[in-house]
Order: sequence, then C-alpha cells, then structure tokens
Amino acid sequence: MRGIYTPVTKIRRQVFSEIARLAFEGWDHDKVEELPYKIITGEVPQYRDSIFKERAIVGERIRLAMGLPLRDVNENAPVSKGLDDDMLINQTYEMPLVNVIPFACNACDETSFMVTDNCRHCLAHPCVSVCPVGAISFQSDRTVIDKEKCLKCGRCRDACPYSAIVKYERPCAAACGVNAIGSDHLGRAKIDPEKCVACGQCIVSCPFGAISDKSQLFQLACALKNGENIIAEVAPAFVGQFGPAATPEKVKAALKEVGFADVVEVAVGADIGTLEEAHHYAKEVSTGEARFLATSCCPAWSVMAKNTFPEIGEYMSQALTPMVATAREIKKKDEKAKVCFIGPCSAKKLEAMRRSIRSDVDYVITFEELMGIFVAKGTDFGQIEGLPMCDAAEEGRGYGVSGGVAQAIASAVHKLYPHVDVKMDKAEGLQNCKKMLALAKAGKREGYLLEGMACVGGCVAGAGTLQPINKATVAVNKFKTQSPIELVPDKK
Repeated sequence: MRGIYTPVTKIRRQVFSEIARLAFEGWDHDKVEELPYKIITGEVPQYRDSIFKERAIVGERIRLAMGLPLRDVNENAPVSKGLDDDMLINQTYEMPLVNVIPFACNACDETSFMVTDNCRHCLAHPCVSVCPVGAISFQSDRTVIDKEKCLKCGRCRDACPYSAIVKYERPCAAACGVNAIGSDHLGRAKIDPEKCVACGQCIVSCPFGAISDKSQLFQLACALKNGENIIAEVAPAFVGQFGPAATPEKVKAALKEVGFADVVEVAVGADIGTLEEAHHYAKEVSTGEARFLATSCCPAWSVMAKNTFPEIGEYMSQALTPMVATAREIKKKDEKAKVCFIGPCSAKKLEAMRRSIRSDVDYVITFEELMGIFVAKGTDFGQIEGLPMCDAAEEGRGYGVSGGVAQAIASAVHKLYPHVDVKMDKAEGLQNCKKMLALAKAGKREGYLLEGMACVGGCVAGAGTLQPINKATVAVNKFKTQSPIELVPDKK
C-alpha cells in the first residue's frame, strides 16, 4: 500500500493534524474527548460496522499519538486519561512503542495455503499427489486443504497447473523482518516487544489501520507554542517529502515559522560518521585487523544485527549515528537548546529511548507527524520565501537512500587513501540483511564494508514518509549533488 492514499492514511493524518491544532490553539480534557467526533462525523459508519467502533479506534489512535498507552478494553476511562501538565514537560517514549489496537484488528489468519476459484478439479490433481502428509482431498465440487495437517511447504501451489493455490499471509507479519508478530487468544495480531525493532513496516502494511506507534507530536507542539528554544535536525530523506513546492530552503523557513529556533541538516552528523568509518575501514578492515565493517544509520538494522548475531557485534560500527552526532554538535553550540529529530521512521524513536541518548535528543517525530504541524498552522509552501540551507557535504546528504551510506564511506576512503580498494555489499529489508550477515559470519565477506537498511529503498521508504519511494529517491539524489561543501577535498 506504499504510495497509495487510502482511508487508513487519511485517518492517520487527520489524527496528527487535529492533535497539533489542539496543542497550538489551547487544549483541555474536554477538547481531547471531542476529537474522535471531529474526525469521525455523522451517524453512518464509513469504514466499519459501527460508527461507535470507528470512534473508539480513533480514540486509541489519539492516545498513542499523544504518547499515552492503550486503554484496557474492559476499562471505563476517558480518552484523555493520564494527560496532564507534568506529562507535557517530562514525557519520553515508553515501551511498547509499536502497538496493536485489539478491536481494530481483523484477526487475519496466519500463514496458510488456500484453494481459489481457479481450481478446475482436474483429473490429474497433482496437488494431491505431491502433498507429503495427505492434507489435500479431492472432493466432488472442490479441492480442500486440511489446515491442521498442512505443513505449509508450498508443493501443492507449485504443482498446480492453474495457479489455483495461493499462499495467504497476514500482511503485518509478512512485512515484519524479525518475526515479532504472533497472535493473542482471540487470533488478533500481537507484537512481541522483545523482538520488535520498530521499523514500522507493520504499521503501513496493515489494511485495517490496527497498528500504530506512539508519538511526541502533542508534547512538541505544546513546547513550540510556549516558545521553547527547540532546534530541528532534519534527516537527509526529508527532501521532496512535503510536496513539489516544498524545496529544502522552504522547509527550513516553514520550520522556523511554526516555532523552531533553528534548523540543521542531520547530514552534518552523517559527514562526521563518514570520516570516522572511512579511517576505520582503511586502517583496520582493509589491512585484515578487522574482518569487516557493518554500518548503517538505521537503528532497526543495528538492533536486529546485535540481537541475531551477537558474536559479530565487534564488527558493527561504533560511530555515533547521524541523529546523535548532529544533536551533540547542536548542544555544543547551545547547551540550553532542546533538539527535535525529524525523520522517516519509528526506529529513531526506539533509538531515542536509550538512556544514553535522551540527554542529546529531546523529541523525535516523523515527516508524517511534522506534516500534521504544517496543516495545523496553515503552512503554504507556495507563499514562503526560502532560507539558505547549506550545512553538509554530498556524502552525508546521500544517507537517505539505499546504498548511500556505503557510497559515502567509499568516496571518503578513495580520497583519503587512494591506494585502498573498497569491497562493498548492501542489503535492504531485514530478511535480506540477515542473509548478508550470515554470509559475513561464515567468513564470506572478509574485508567488506556492509550496509544494511530495514526498509527496501532506504530511509526514503520509512513508515513515516509521505512520498512514493522512487520519487523521494530522485529528490534526495538531486539535492546531494547541489552541496558546495567538500567533505574531503579532491586532491586531483
């Protein structure tokens, strides 16, 4: 469903814009209680079997978007329960970050094979012949698969001449690269927080809008309204996210208009990490002192790698992520400032939950959540005069697309150490990342620079983005070539 504007997308974005508007215009508990009725109007249901259920689900989405936990289904509690002034000041992300709203879940079947109407009840019935456990019966009017016996091996599907047998997967589980989604006692999706790496792909893959992550959008908007000194650091993937009129220069101006004190490219921190990892690769990996260097700005990839392959942890990059490196540079110059990272995914929220990072990064929101602020404030990019944005080199700006991290490091190595050849491999999607790391563990990637990205396409494919992946990739690649800054001066 990526790149398609659906009713699920519409509701999610309505929630963000209404919450931001509430924060800027002044809130109280009664106004919070009115939001589900403002978003879901009338008395005829549009999406589900009951308008009351629609509003109840929106109520839970509102709570999560305010950083609040889900309410117990058996609990008689207002939407605004737990929302107070202390929370607005001190609220940080708390587990579980990604949540399934139980009564919004359709309780889709787990992985299974199904016979469709394409079945012609053929004489050969090869599906029956190839099944190793006799799970398929050839009845008078329909071929039937016994789900209790089925091994899910897929042989029947491969053997059918009419492609009448299909593999059915629960969309959220199919999108999860770490097998973190199971089922509760009623067959509804349930996320294991110990396995979840917050890549957010389940959020954008659920066609029922049953999965959502928490947000600091409300807290940030309230802080902006109060005139707090907050500096925005924007991830490299921001380019082109807010529409054709929203040039990088106009996005910077718009961020200052809505209340941010200043705006800095996260590519600044990416440049810092690029140089550190270039030296590491040339001095240790290319010489054989280290087996390989696994790098990425993606925390979902990093957490997956450390959880799944702890024995190769020493070969994971120890450089600060661009988000943290940039935040520290900001606070070196203004120690009283608060920092808001604006990026493409939920995984950065997970990274910001680490105690060692909370002092560096105060808020984390996605591009989609930021768009809620722009809508609430009536931002018109066509009427904004842009401000110069020239913080980082081409290398750091390229981090937002798949392959960009490895390319940046290789470019720096070539300039700093012309005699060093860089061997690279990259993987997109956590399943493919696992395969790449398994090869590295087995000794088949010695001397390599390895880049992993949880999302296929890189950061521009994150769950909190607004634009189609291909379109966003083109915009980022164009913007990076416009940088006049040289990370490493070309010696030619």
